Formats: sequence, structure tokens, C-alpha cells
Amino acid sequence: METLKHMFKSNIREYGMVIALVSIMLFFQIVSKGVLLMPLNVTNLIQQNSYILVLAIGMLLVIVAFHIDLSVGSMAAFIGAMSAILMVDNHIGVMSGIVISLLLGALAGAWQGYWISYFKIPSFIVTLAGMLTFRGLTMTILEGQSKGPYPESFQKISNGFMPDFFAGTGIHITTLVVGIVLSLIYIYFELSHRKAKQEYDFDVIPLQFLIIKLVIVCLAINWFMYLLALYKGIPNVLILLFVLIVFYTFITTKTVVGRHIYALGGNEKAAKLSGVKTQRIVFWVFVNMGVLAALSGLVFAARLNVATPKAGMGFELDAIAACFIGGASTAGGIGVVMGAIIGGLVMGVMNNGMSLIGVTIDMQQTIKGLVLLLAVAFDIYTKSKQS
Repeated sequence: METLKHMFKSNIREYGMVIALVSIMLFFQIVSKGVLLMPLNVTNLIQQNSYILVLAIGMLLVIVAFHIDLSVGSMAAFIGAMSAILMVDNHIGVMSGIVISLLLGALAGAWQGYWISYFKIPSFIVTLAGMLTFRGLTMTILEGQSKGPYPESFQKISNGFMPDFFAGTGIHITTLVVGIVLSLIYIYFELSHRKAKQEYDFDVIPLQFLIIKLVIVCLAINWFMYLLALYKGIPNVLILLFVLIVFYTFITTKTVVGRHIYALGGNEKAAKLSGVKTQRIVFWVFVNMGVLAALSGLVFAARLNVATPKAGMGFELDAIAACFIGGASTAGGIGVVMGAIIGGLVMGVMNNGMSLIGVTIDMQQTIKGLVLLLAVAFDIYTKSKQS
């Protein structure tokens, strides 16, 4: 029990957010009389929040490096506008249009990263300028009007679904199979991780608690997949999110670059003295943010099937809130990819649940602001307790 208590205290941010997410879901499921977790609404939840979750992954790295990016919403709108110019006006192929759009996002991120890393201008100022610049460019390019529709293949990025290779009737069998495969992969990695810890005499949770954890997580995975299978199956955008989560989790936990980002955010001077090329790391963090902002803009444009001057409004605030709610520290150096995803889901479920029960937009903003304040207060409180 002492080991269990120690591990809970050490991971209180992550466990606390999972408990909060489950509690919020149960609350709105009851209040909405079961509408929240209907298969159609679950699918809509994923599609409606996908672009914020993409941004949250990139924003996490920026915040961990002890910076901030206020321009991502405007950048997403700008790239969406450019993609419309390429694919709608000039009839460039979908794949070519996507690649060019992502490169433009990388260039936009590099422009901001250059001023922040090499000229030492605070990221708040540079990205605030970027927010105004990219919004102005978007309005100029689109001439204040929406532009569309996109090719059908491009729309499938957000609105398409994985085909059912088993040709199920009434239920998407491929989705159920994917749920079982993911459960087996999760069990394998958990057992391998436990074995590796035991070899180095690290603390591990008792076997019975591990079994309970495996059962609960596997049930959650397969229940979620069952809900998706009852509608149209796994949305394409969920596959995209899964790939991003796996890739960036690997980058942040298993690579030298990931360790350098955390070292930079924890103590920049110490990291520099240890040989970390801090300027280069900051530069590439913002390049990465530009690429993910571009991807978010493409996903949003594909969902709407149109590029609009008002796209991306408030995206940066939702992405920042997702990171802080998910356990990222305001002081930098702390935060995990899954935490940002859980934080984004908390925001998404709250938005969706409040809309289902008829809460006004104004009140939704008020509640979201209070939740963000409480999350940061919780972060500061737990940090002071641990120190």
C-alpha cells in the first residue's frame, strides 16, 4: 500500500486528470439523459475536437520548453486559406497541396522561432505579432470571403472513416478487431515495462493492482471501440491523432531531443552548460509547432469543406488550456503528451456536454475559464507539496 500511495502521489497530475475526465463524462451522461455517450455524439466529439488536440500536442512541447505560442489559431487559418488557393483555385492535387501547406507551416514556425531563439525576443511578443500578421494575411488572401468546396478525397481527412474489411452489417467489425489488438498491445507494453523496472529493482505496483488496471483499461478501450462500431467505425482523424500521440510520446520519452526539451524548460542555463544547444532546440520546437498548426488548419478546413477568414478563432487558448489542464507546468519542464490529450478531452467533453444541456456560449466561456484557473492552482499546490 505504501508503494501504491507513493506512485499515486508521484503521478497525481496524470491520475487526477483521468479521474476528472471520467467524472465529467459521467455527470454529463446523467444530466443529458444518455445523449453524451451515444455513438453518433462520441464520433462528433472526436471530429469536433481533433484540430484542438493536434495543436495541444505541439503546444505541449512549446510550454515544456518554457515558451508560449499565441499565433497557432491564426496560423491554422492562414494555412487553411493557402490550401484553398492551392486545391480549389489552382486545382493542385490533394497530396501535393497538403505537403506544400505543411511546408508553409514549417516556414511560418521557423520565422517565429528565429526571432525567439536567436534574437531572444520573448515568445509572447513574437507570437502575438504572428497572431496579428497571419490573421491579416488570411483576410487579405480570402478577401473576406469563404472559399470552397475542397476535393472529396481531402474532405475524408476529417469526415471519412476506416473501411470495414469484414463487411459487417449493423456493426463495424474491423473497429472491434482494432479494439482487441490495441488491448493486447497495451497489455504487452505494461508487462514489459514492469519486467524492466523489476530488473533494476525499481518500485512497481503489486501484481493484483496491475491486473485490475489492465482489466479497467482494456474494458475502456473495447467499450469505446464498440461505441464507434455502432455508428460508422473509426474516423480517419482518430487514426491521425493516434499516430501523432505515439510518435510524440516516443520523441518526448525515448529520444535525446525530447530530454533536451525538458532540460531546457527545467533550467535553461544548466542545460546550456551541460552541452544542450538551447537556441537550436527552441528554433525546432517552433518549427514543429508551425507544422502541427498547419495540420490543424487542414483538418479544420476539411471538416468545414471550406476555408473561412474566421477559422482558428480561439484555437490557441483552447490548446494552451488543454496543456495546463492536462498537467503541464507553468514553470516549464513538466508535461506529457497524453496529459495534453486528456486536457483537450476535458475541454471538449465540457463544451459538448454544456451544449447538450442548453448552457449558453457566454456561460460556457466563464466555466472554462474557471476550470483553467483551478487546474493551474492545482498544479502550483501539488508542486509546493512535493517540494
